[in-house]
Amino acid sequence: MKLVAKNVDKDGEGSVSLIPENTEDMWHTYNLISEGDCVSCSTIRKVQTETSTGSSNSYRVRTTLTIRVEGIDFDTQACVLRLKGRNIEENKYVKMGAYHTLDVEQNRKFTLVKPKWDSVSLERVDTACDPTQNADVAAVIMQEGVAHICLITSNMTIVRAKIDQVIPRKRKGHISQYEKGLIRFYENVMQGILRHVNFEIVKCIIMASPGFVKDQFMEYMIQQAIKLDIKLILENKSKFMLVHASTGFKHSLKEVLADPAVVSRVSDTKAASEVRALETFYAILQTDPERAFYGKRHCEKANEAQAIETLLISDKLFRAQDVAQRKEYVNLVEGVRESGGDVKIFSSMHISGEQLEQLTGVAAILRFPMPELEDESDGNDSEGDE
Repeated sequence: MKLVAKNVDKDGEGSVSLIPENTEDMWHTYNLISEGDCVSCSTIRKVQTETSTGSSNSYRVRTTLTIRVEGIDFDTQACVLRLKGRNIEENKYVKMGAYHTLDVEQNRKFTLVKPKWDSVSLERVDTACDPTQNADVAAVIMQEGVAHICLITSNMTIVRAKIDQVIPRKRKGHISQYEKGLIRFYENVMQGILRHVNFEIVKCIIMASPGFVKDQFMEYMIQQAIKLDIKLILENKSKFMLVHASTGFKHSLKEVLADPAVVSRVSDTKAASEVRALETFYAILQTDPERAFYGKRHCEKANEAQAIETLLISDKLFRAQDVAQRKEYVNLVEGVRESGGDVKIFSSMHISGEQLEQLTGVAAILRFPMPELEDESDGNDSEGDE
């Protein structure tokens, strides 16, 4: 994300101008803009004019509009953010108060004005504009006939390709059909890796499968790279890391990212630290349940006692349409930080974030046991914490 201008005063009033440069930046933009905010950006507007003879002409003009956001739609496929709202500034093509939809796209500048910039939003701007935060891990999760090629960025697990192929069964006298099918599958996976993995950025490519599928595939890929002189694979051979996974499906990424060998290799990525925090939470929930709680009310009570060592919270909660509810979560984050706790904001588009959402989207690991929290009902957390 490119920061063009930032004018936010000490009271949290002001504007930030940004240019999203990639899909990751579009995700940050989606999380930054809330209903009630004002957004300015250039847009195309259809204008109709009537001539003296009564005939009408229509043409398209590019103009800059400022709307107060009433509706937000994020198209993850096209990677476009559509903002609907009323025009709030004078414009010669659009009447004041008229509805318009602004498309925020990659490489197009927009200016965002909030009634009040909170610490979570300002932190997201800093994170998005930090070039060291980009994706640097890829993963290929596979089993015979099925493979998922994923990019693990700091905020998303993006499935770039799914290879699903029927491989003939291994039968006596028909082994050649099975082998031909397997080689065809391996070839498709290799082509997928070459197409979707940027070896200049990616530091580590995790190859994971049950049994020896990953080992046999690696052997095939290296042989093909030598035979066809595919320098990209041969020069980056050391980046491949073979680990066990129970299946070839996306959900196996959780266990793969929790593997100690993988954690040490990709320890500087946010994805691994999130998974590690969630693993720790589950472990404490099993062994020392008076130090692990989830749900808004339990976490708020623990925060009041300055008991939270690590807060796990989904970014989905900061997109709540209810401004008061959003503020409660911001206050929780700020309270934990003020008392010296660690806050991990999970992305709802990441595999670990999906799991945290099953626990209401907010959980806490405590510094000391609070058995009294177990007796307190957590109300209807699951209803209000969307």
